[in-house]
Amino acid sequence: MAVYTEVPDGDLAAFVKAYDIGEVVSCKGIAEGVENSNFLIRTTKGSYILTLYEKRVNRSDLPFFLGLMEHLAAKGLSCPTPIKASDGEALRELCGRPAAIISFLEGMWPRRPTERHCQLLGSAIADLHIKGRDFALKRPNNLSLSGWQTLVANTKDRADEVVPGLAATIEEELAFLEKNWPQGLEIGVIHADLFPDNVFFLGDRLSGLIDFYFACTDFLAYDVAICLNAWCFEQKSEFNVTKARLMIESYAKLRPLSEAELAAMPILARGSALRFLLTRLYDWLNHPPGAFVQPKDPLEYLKKLRFHQQAKSVAAYGL
Repeated sequence: MAVYTEVPDGDLAAFVKAYDIGEVVSCKGIAEGVENSNFLIRTTKGSYILTLYEKRVNRSDLPFFLGLMEHLAAKGLSCPTPIKASDGEALRELCGRPAAIISFLEGMWPRRPTERHCQLLGSAIADLHIKGRDFALKRPNNLSLSGWQTLVANTKDRADEVVPGLAATIEEELAFLEKNWPQGLEIGVIHADLFPDNVFFLGDRLSGLIDFYFACTDFLAYDVAICLNAWCFEQKSEFNVTKARLMIESYAKLRPLSEAELAAMPILARGSALRFLLTRLYDWLNHPPGAFVQPKDPLEYLKKLRFHQQAKSVAAYGL
């Protein structure tokens, strides 16, 4: 369960009193997520999400994350909205952690994404990118090239414990990406973590995007590449070209991809695969005994990386 900090009932009741959301009826920890402590709280006025930001989240980044959600929601994107307390502030403190209450979105995330899910997601990514164009704040992507270098340095001595030769494979891939990483593509706000558990659906409708705590300023096309990795591989790591084509085509109907962005897609997908391979590898090697959250298998992204290494052009993704 993704609850690292327990909240006593009395502390929760006192915290909620600062908001015009009624009195607490129930509070339940949320299993999804690996970065923060999340709770579903029900009050006499409705349902809300309480998030306590843990040590891996930089407090100085929180105004960007909360401000972005507020901006996108005001533009009509279906995403959580930070709730402001009586003092006009959305970010406060609870149990020694920065904390915020955000609105609750109805919906379920797809355990097995379909082609239709991927098509709807493509439109939602483009909508996010368009509506984020005039967001004033900037935040660098700390999990791009420089961040990968740090993760490689912190995992290379033990990487071969997971599979022999993994350290060399990672170092070779990082060297390739450093030499070939694209330049000059359109930059803007990206979500950077749109995995299926961060996208809600109600029937045949995408009902909202959540968890903006990796959002940053980077190549817009990189967000698409992340989703190719997260949504378009089947359970045995086979790449589903139809899902990829539908996702990219529905994205391009709202925000056409440039020739340079399309040409760069295999490299961006390789970078995305390396990013999640490295973060999963780090968590796998540094998993504390008895922790609630189980680390995810890094080798899933090694398989995906190998697929992208064979992709010669965007045609490999169905276009």
